[in-house]
Amino acid sequence: MRTWGPLAAVSLGTFMLLLDVTIVIVALPDMAGALNASLSDLQWVIDGYALALAALLLGVGAAADVFGRRRLNVIGTALFAAASLGCGLASNADLLVAARAVQGLGAAAMLATTLPLLGAAYQGRDRSAALGVWGAVSGASAALGPIVGGLLTEGPGWRWIFFVNLPVSVASIWLTLRLVPESRGPAGRRVDWAGTAAFACFAGAGTYGVLRGGADGWASAAAGTSFAVSALALLCFVLVERRVAQPLLDLRLLRKPAFTGVLIGAVGYNGAAFGVVPYLSIWLQTVLGMSPVRGSLVLLPLAATSFVVALLAGRLLHGVAPRLIIGVGLLLIGAGGLCMAVLDAGSSWGTLAPGLTLTGVGAGLVAPGLAGAALAAVPPANAGMAGGAVNTFRQLGYAIGVALFGTVLTARMQDSLGHDAAHTAAGGGAAALHGAVPEHAVRAAFASGLNGASLAAGVAGLVAGVLVLVMVRAPGGRAGNAGGPEAPSADRPAGTPQEQLRVQGATR
Repeated sequence: MRTWGPLAAVSLGTFMLLLDVTIVIVALPDMAGALNASLSDLQWVIDGYALALAALLLGVGAAADVFGRRRLNVIGTALFAAASLGCGLASNADLLVAARAVQGLGAAAMLATTLPLLGAAYQGRDRSAALGVWGAVSGASAALGPIVGGLLTEGPGWRWIFFVNLPVSVASIWLTLRLVPESRGPAGRRVDWAGTAAFACFAGAGTYGVLRGGADGWASAAAGTSFAVSALALLCFVLVERRVAQPLLDLRLLRKPAFTGVLIGAVGYNGAAFGVVPYLSIWLQTVLGMSPVRGSLVLLPLAATSFVVALLAGRLLHGVAPRLIIGVGLLLIGAGGLCMAVLDAGSSWGTLAPGLTLTGVGAGLVAPGLAGAALAAVPPANAGMAGGAVNTFRQLGYAIGVALFGTVLTARMQDSLGHDAAHTAAGGGAAALHGAVPEHAVRAAFASGLNGASLAAGVAGLVAGVLVLVMVRAPGGRAGNAGGPEAPSADRPAGTPQEQLRVQGATR
């Protein structure tokens, strides 16, 4: 038990925090009905978690190096559990969104410490085996999220998708304290709190601006103020990172087209592949009348195909240039989005299957290759920073995608239904319009909105794919060929053991 106890403890926490990224998707209509939530509220139920996770991941990881990784992991898990209880007990949408943001903070502490803890607990072949198990658990959590969410929502109710975290958190904390050794980063490390705060403000204000722009208009005071605050926070982040001795992100790395291209690919991947999925779930349940479980099974081709392709790609595409794998994967994700932009008032769930499958194939190609390409594009000393940046930009891409594509959805629906009716239907309240708006009009408007959102996601995937193919190159083939003479390999990885593990974590 002590041999694989640390792996069990770490994997349990990882499964829980990654499950919560997708578990809420099929519960959105039920949440909307129980809490009288608007579309904007539902968007923040998703984005509050993803944004907190993205914005705080690098800063919390640096703090864990200073204060102790096991300590921060346990504190993060306890905070995640308390926030989960708050989510389950929330009496209105504002409380639920606030609790989800706190959940994201706890998840950031858990995810940032997971791989370094494994690095301290295992060496050699045991480490490789542990990472393989951890990777499989990470992939399974994303695939199972909607299904578990559907079963709990249709069974005891949507609040139980949060209550179920409580016993899992207790078990994870108990195992971690008993079986996982404490570890820290190099002596003298300092936490860039100013950079962390500036980046969090930039990401949060920018996403809020997108949501307000969709709800109130892009020229509204709320949207304009949010974008101004976001731009000012970004400027502050740049100034801070240029002055501190140990920055969260060395801005000189962004001068490397290969590294910048990988970050663009990370944003495009999570945004284009998954940003429309919450609205597909709302359509399946509120317009087509499916149960949460049936709605979750419709989405299974995306998750299952991605999981299987990722496993096969690692074995069959070894030695292929990462830029080709990532670039082609993003093009497939873009094509999948375009394939889903063909709905009409009479469409059924089967219309989505080809596009979801194609997107799943692309996602399965992209996910394992992102961190490897980032690693090959930077000096070995920056390996940990590059891996953390990829993880951060992936979550940021998801948050932005949910906000942006929701704005496109409602804008298209407003043309047919008007402002209020469009937001009611898109927020899961299509049934509330019965009698006031003909059912055919609601179905046609929702189909048009989803087509617009899927089209936008498809274009985003195609653009990201082209940029990756063009930018992810480096002299000597480092970024273009992971197996080149200067590229880190499985036999000669870059950076310290902790840095290697952080980078591998970004591939999941």
